[in-house]
Amino acid sequence: MPPRRRGGNTASSRAAQSTLSFGARVTKPATPSANLKAKNLDSPVSLPTDKSASATPEPQQVPVTPVEPSQPHVAELVVRQQAAAEIQAPLSMEDKRAMNLSRQDLQRYWEKEEQSRKAPRVHQQSLDLEEKILRHFDLSSQYGPCIGIARLKRWRRANMLNLNPPIEVLAVLLTEKDVKQRANMDDLLS
Repeated sequence: MPPRRRGGNTASSRAAQSTLSFGARVTKPATPSANLKAKNLDSPVSLPTDKSASATPEPQQVPVTPVEPSQPHVAELVVRQQAAAEIQAPLSMEDKRAMNLSRQDLQRYWEKEEQSRKAPRVHQQSLDLEEKILRHFDLSSQYGPCIGIARLKRWRRANMLNLNPPIEVLAVLLTEKDVKQRANMDDLLS
């Protein structure tokens, strides 16, 4: 047999503890002690000063540094350094094969990728072919993470691990002069 409740079913015991009802909202009543414990974040902090100082403290102004979009992000600088080191390396057999690919080869590769999809990429209609290929490579998780690493270094790492990355991506990375080495996802997440 379950133990009996103490205090019975009086009004004072019901007022002390409310029962849960799944149909109604239960809110915590505001008490004066709870209001005193809460910090007032709108008022400035007053520090004890000597008696000769004024009674009202002046708010301190914190210098704000302006955001300069013309300067590249720190991650962008690191990725550029990685890409520069990768480009200065001697050309491998894959690099030579990629340099020999034509624009028609890139177009055929992209058409084949598009046919494997069930729905068209509506949001990428304004992008050029090279950027579409690079973004597809960025989002392909089978070649490893794309955050914090240059695209060229990621391609070479995947190739070294025998993950068979598309040679067309390497062709775009090597032939385009102003290609962005930082992955699109890296820009979105940082």
